[in-house]
Amino acid sequence: QVRLVESGGGSVEAGGSLRLSCAASGYNSRHNCMGWFRQAPGKEREGVAQIYTGTGGTMYTDSVKGRFTIWRDYADNTLYLQMLNLKPEDTAMYYCVAGAGGCASGLSEAWVDVWGQGTQVTVSS
Repeated sequence: QVRLVESGGGSVEAGGSLRLSCAASGYNSRHNCMGWFRQAPGKEREGVAQIYTGTGGTMYTDSVKGRFTIWRDYADNTLYLQMLNLKPEDTAMYYCVAGAGGCASGLSEAWVDVWGQGTQVTVSS
């Protein structure tokens, strides 16, 4: 059974950076799509970034393009999200996710099978 454990969240000022990590244990090769979702207070959960483990192809939501980078370290089964030039609107609980389907449905919860417990990111202005 896949287990995802996030770390790296915290509080930063606008313009700052954070790197989120997601350690995956019990990884199943069926889960060929991994990514990050976030949920801000009072808002719906949204997909932030995803990576197809087959090709390394990535997708980002428009609001983070050019600022966030997702990648996976295959040696230690860790997923990362580097976040630069953070903005107050990036404040949210960030969740690491994994699923099947090759990320074909885009930044949608439809392919997500496994959720991490979340890590909080707070950006002050």
